Amino acid sequence: MQNLIKKLVHRGEHLLSEPFRPSEFTKHEESDRLLNDLDHYPHALVLACVMDRGMSAEKAWSIPYGFKTRLGSFEFRHLQKLSVDEVKRLMSKPTPLHRWPQRMAKNFHSAIQLIAEKYSGNASSIWRDYPASATLVRRFLEFDGIGVKIANMAANILVREMKIPVRDETSIDVSPDVQVLRVFKRLGLLRTEAKKEELIYRARELNPRYPGVFDRPAWKIGRSWCRPQNPRCGECYMSDCCPTHTRSQTK
Repeated sequence: MQNLIKKLVHRGEHLLSEPFRPSEFTKHEESDRLLNDLDHYPHALVLACVMDRGMSAEKAWSIPYGFKTRLGSFEFRHLQKLSVDEVKRLMSKPTPLHRWPQRMAKNFHSAIQLIAEKYSGNASSIWRDYPASATLVRRFLEFDGIGVKIANMAANILVREMKIPVRDETSIDVSPDVQVLRVFKRLGLLRTEAKKEELIYRARELNPRYPGVFDRPAWKIGRSWCRPQNPRCGECYMSDCCPTHTRSQTK
C-alpha cells in the first residue's frame, strides 16, 4: 500500500515540478491560447471554471472563446458593459453555448460583476498576492455556480499547470470527481461504498501537505485507462501495484 501511495504522490509532484507549458484545456488552439493568457485575459480561466457544469470539461472550457467570437472581443471592459439579457442572448444564439444557456448566462454575468467590484476588473488579483491555499479556494467559492469540486480544481490548475505561487498547498483538496473516486476505490485507497466526501478526507490523510497532489494523476488514470467498463489495465502505470488488477489476473 505504501508503495502505491508513494508512486501516485511522486507522479503528482512530478507534474507540479515541471516547467510551465500551455495547457490543452479544449484541444482547440485559439480557445486554449485565450485560457492560457493570464497576463491579458485572466478572467477567461475564471469564467471557464464558472461554466464547468453539466457538460464535458472540454466543451465547457470552450465557452469563453465561443463568447469572444460572438461578441467580437473578450476585453474585460467590454464584458463589463453587458447586461444580463445581452449575456443570455450571446450565450443562446445562434446555438446554445451551454447545455443550460439561461442559467449559466446569469452565472457568467454575475462572475463579471464580482471581478469588477471586488478585484477592480482584474481577475488575476484572485491569486497574484501570494495567497494561502485556503484563501485561494475560498475566493473561487464566492462565484455563483462554483462549488467545492470546481474551486479545488481551479486552485489545482493554477498551482500545478500555471505555476502560480501560493503560501501553502494544505487546503487544496482533490476535486471530488467520479474519475478520481473510482480510481481511489480500485487502488484500494477507499472502501467500495465510499462517498465523494470521504475521498477528500482520505486524500488529506494520505498527503496532508498537499491533498490535491492526487487530483491530476488519478483523474488522468480514470479518464484514460481505468474506465467504468472494460478498463485498460495493461496500459496504466499503476497496474503493477493495483489490487484490482492483481485480483483480475488471478481469476
